[in-house]
Order: sequence, then C-alpha cells, then structure tokens
Amino acid sequence: MIKATRFSVLFSGICALILSMGIARYSLTPMIPNLQEQLGITPSEAGFLAGINYWGYLTGLFIVWLVSDLRAKDFFYRYGLFVAAFATVIMAAHEHQIVWYASRFFAGVATATGFMLGTGLILNWLHHNGYRQELGIHFAGLGVGIIVSALVVEATSLDSLFELNWRWQWVVLSTVGFLFFIPAVALLPMPKENEIEMSRMDHANHEGKLPSKRWLMLMSAAYFCAGFSNTANVTFTSLITELQPLEGLGERMWLLVGISATIAALLWDRIARKVGRLTTLKVVFGLNVVGNIVLATSTSVYTTALASILFGATFIGIISLTLSTVGKLYGLKATQVMAQLTLGYCIAQIISPVMAGIVAELTGSFRLPLYIVSGIMVVGMLCLLALREESKELYPYYKS
Repeated sequence: MIKATRFSVLFSGICALILSMGIARYSLTPMIPNLQEQLGITPSEAGFLAGINYWGYLTGLFIVWLVSDLRAKDFFYRYGLFVAAFATVIMAAHEHQIVWYASRFFAGVATATGFMLGTGLILNWLHHNGYRQELGIHFAGLGVGIIVSALVVEATSLDSLFELNWRWQWVVLSTVGFLFFIPAVALLPMPKENEIEMSRMDHANHEGKLPSKRWLMLMSAAYFCAGFSNTANVTFTSLITELQPLEGLGERMWLLVGISATIAALLWDRIARKVGRLTTLKVVFGLNVVGNIVLATSTSVYTTALASILFGATFIGIISLTLSTVGKLYGLKATQVMAQLTLGYCIAQIISPVMAGIVAELTGSFRLPLYIVSGIMVVGMLCLLALREESKELYPYYKS
C-alpha cells in the first residue's frame, strides 16, 4: 500500500476534481460549439443540457446532505468517481436527447459526490494529520480539469490533428477520465477507526463555536448569487466567443479560463491570510462583475481573453474561499453545511443557463444575460457587506 503523504492526498483530490468537474461537468462547455456545428443544437438546447446536469448535481447534494458517517462518505465518493467517467462515455452512445439528459443527470450526481465528499474527506485527513486546512492546492484541480477538457476537445476536433467527430470526442474524454480515476481512488486512504472516533469527538467539541443562523443565511444568499454568474459563463463562454468575430477561438478561451483558475486557486489563499477571507471574497465578487461586463461588451480577442482570465480567477476564488471558511468553522459538520450552502448555488445553476439561453435566442445576443447576472452578483456583494457585523467574533477564522 502506498504511504499517504500530504502531497499524495492532495494529488488524489486534484485527480478527482479533474475527473468529476473537468471531464464529467465542464467538458460540455468546449463541446457545445462542436455539437452546434455537427448536430445543430441551439443555445436553448445547450442551456437545457446544462440545466439537467445541475438537477443531477442537486440530487447528489441531497445524498451528501444525508450522509454523515465517514465510511459512507468514502463509499459514495469512490463510486461517484466511477459514475463520472461512465456517464461521460454515455454521451457518445446516441444523439437522442433522452440519452444525453440521462448522461448529464448522472454526471451531475457524480460531480456533487466527487466534489463535496472529496473535499470533506481531504479536509478530514489534513485536520487529523496536523496540516493547515487550506484548499487552494486542492481546488487547483478545478482549473487543471478545465485545461484538460479544453485540450482534449481542441486536440480531437474535426479541424485538428486527430480529426474526430463529436461521438469519438466523448469517448476520448471518458478514457482520459478513467485514467485520472485510478490515482484519485488509490492515493486517498480510507478513514481509519481512530479518525472516525476523533471526528465524532471534534464534532461534539465544535458545537459551541458555530456561526449564527443569520451568518449562514447571508453567506448562503451570497453563494446563491454567485451560482448565476458561474453557470452562465461555464455554459456559454466558448459559444459567446464563437458568435463574436473570433470564430475558432472558443476552446482556447476556455483553456485560458482553466489556466487562470489554476493559478488563482493558489493565490487567493495567500491573499486571504493577509487581509482575511471575507474581505478577499468581496474583492473576488467585484472582479467577477467586471469580467461579466467586459465579456458582454467585448468585440476583440484581447478583451475576451481578459474576461476569460477574470472569470477563471474569480469563480475558483469564490468556491475555494467560501468552502474553506465553512470547513474551518464547522468541523465535522462542514460537509453537510457545504451541501446546504451549495443547494442555493445549485438552484441558481439550474435557472441560469436556461434563462441565459432563452434570453440570448430572443435578443440575438448574450449581452443582456451577462448584464442580468452582473446585477445578481452585486446583490451577492451586498450580502457579504452585511456579513461584516456577524463576522466580527469569527474574525480569527477569516485570518487563519
């Protein structure tokens, strides 16, 4: 058996995120222009595909919410990763919408279990082995996953070296996913008996330090708002680029999102140590609004690239800073609270791509949907500002 180290455990988490997020979830984004070109799918159909994926994600969140036993979390996590790879290859089985909807639904379930349970298990391992509970390196896997999916799609497109059609592209994506499945499950040790017992003791000792209900409500509202911006960008970044005078650059802009997210995931933790997590979150929300407006008004490769960089840097910052704060404040209950927090985020992710796709078809542009999600993000910033008073007694947690 491979001896578990901080590096090996974090690497297993990165591989899990590449599979569950990059392959199972985010690969749809660079694939949309290819599906549109080869099969003629419309923006609203793409939006519904993304929406079904988030219904699956919502279902997975309920599984996470209900599972409190450490062994059960480990079980659902490992089998969820297998489902993530298998659901991806199902996209190649048939072009009927029912098959695609089933694939996207189960990919969503697997994404939720792989993302939420994996994050909780890694936080648990870091805590019980005396390491700092920061998730920047772990969440870099989100950025790497975007990079991997973008590179695979670009390398296998019809005008690329391998010249594969949409069906074989999904097969290749799934194969890559299975390759990351192996280290993801092999390098994360199963929970030990003493860890399970210590976790129960930590849970009992942590009860007196929990934030107020108002704190959780405001943070949930801010995270809900972030879900709108996240999904509108995740679903349509490549397509928006292709609709501009930048045809052929959609996959590369998505690649830029991944590179930006990978680097930013490591930087936000360092910034938060200096100025605090809540202050950093407010800055990240503001930059996200700027990125949306830049993308809405962009007509050049440079401004579109800037928007992609800002989105990649901010969406990863929002996820990492929010969930690491919850992990720090809630101890063993963190996974359930993360699921509760992400519930609103997921509802926004279901509504956002459908709304954006329909409005884009009606107006002939993605400009108005991006302005709408920018306004919603401003509401999220106001929720974070309202958190200031609630967070004073928790300030040491934000600084650590």
